[in-house]
Amino acid sequence: MLQQQQHRRMFTAVLLALVFILAAVSTTEAGKKEKPEKKAKKSDCGEWQWSVCVPTNGDCGLGTREGTRTGAECKQTTKTQKCKIPCNWKKQFGAECKYQFQAWGECDLNTALKTRTGNLKRALHNADCQKTVTISKPCGKLTKPKPQESKKKKKEGKKQEKMLD
Repeated sequence: MLQQQQHRRMFTAVLLALVFILAAVSTTEAGKKEKPEKKAKKSDCGEWQWSVCVPTNGDCGLGTREGTRTGAECKQTTKTQKCKIPCNWKKQFGAECKYQFQAWGECDLNTALKTRTGNLKRALHNADCQKTVTISKPCGKLTKPKPQESKKKKKEGKKQEKMLD
């Protein structure tokens, strides 16, 4: 009999716990209201127009750019954005223009310069870049190739001397 009372108390406790859990779950679900979908606002704001990146220090690295847009109901018409100018890019063509260069050409003996052409690979932030660019640099020292025959003759002569010994 005592054992039956303990089982009833245990059963009642489990049943109350189950009812409590179900009540808690239904309360949290009732608290979550389905949000009505926001209506898409049709804005008369124009597209952002960005200035070139201006480095904070020097001529490359981290910097900022200014953005502007127009529109009567625009909450924000100007903003500043962080940007970065890679230090290994050819700055003479614009810090935001990346070019793929061909191999250096032969040295022009009249000008003592060699040239190569680069095609636009990428323009950062809609920068205005030239499609192709050409760069030149001094040829450096002009060296005449040494004839290989003289080395071969010396080696052959040494081999013959060793054979005779």
